[in-house]
Amino acid sequence: MGKLDGKVTIVTGATSGIGRRTVEIFVQEGARVVATGRREEHGRSLEAALGKDKCLFIRADATQEADVEAMIAACLDRWGRLDCLFNNAGGPAPVGGIETIPVDGFDAAMATLVRSVMLGMKHAAPVMTKQRSGSIINNGSVAARRAGYSTSMIYGAAKAAVNHLTVCAAMQLGESNVRCNSISPGGIATGIFAKALGLPADKADSYAEAMKAGFAKNQPIPRAGLTDDIALAAVFLASDDSTFINGHDLVVDGGIVGGRLWTPHQEGVKAMKQAFGVE
Repeated sequence: MGKLDGKVTIVTGATSGIGRRTVEIFVQEGARVVATGRREEHGRSLEAALGKDKCLFIRADATQEADVEAMIAACLDRWGRLDCLFNNAGGPAPVGGIETIPVDGFDAAMATLVRSVMLGMKHAAPVMTKQRSGSIINNGSVAARRAGYSTSMIYGAAKAAVNHLTVCAAMQLGESNVRCNSISPGGIATGIFAKALGLPADKADSYAEAMKAGFAKNQPIPRAGLTDDIALAAVFLASDDSTFINGHDLVVDGGIVGGRLWTPHQEGVKAMKQAFGVE
């Protein structure tokens, strides 16, 4: 038996990276999934690989309310219910100092990263509250918890909004037995970092593998984060194993936000002792 047997789920931003892998693992665990995204070719290939009886691709822009309404309607038309929504769609935000941030870039990032989450919750909530059950999962970031963990301060601010909006919604929807939680990834090797630096989406995704060596040095666990790490966390929050978890931010980062790395810190202490002539 799979952990999601019988569950009907929606995953936004499902055409690559974390979203695509989450769809694959949700299906492996027994769920039926509506996968959404803007890149139709990638979405159709996912649908074909998994089978239309298990995965339905709907082309949708998660920042547009009509598209979000349509994806919810398509899910209900196909499978009659909605047990889990993973608001995963996202993208890069403007880089540079605060004095350089373009207003249009700021607004676009807030739409992609925050409005999309709000819209997903807005239109999933009535379905789930009527059912008296459901799990909403929002994709946050360790950049929401610590400055300097993203190439963009705007990205960090947007993800902080996502994490707090999750808690606010959890306090409301929990009364209807609907859970809202977030997952905050650390350094996960996907194309989003290359996108943030200006590479087009199709090229950026190909750089994910090359990032792993560098990311392996960033946290106590000596490897890069993988899309599977986030997908499996989403499985837990979507499953009945987490029915008493609500308003929680599940950090999946190998320990990066815990503080300074042990070995470099001890090397610094050793250097100070040598400088002071202390044995």
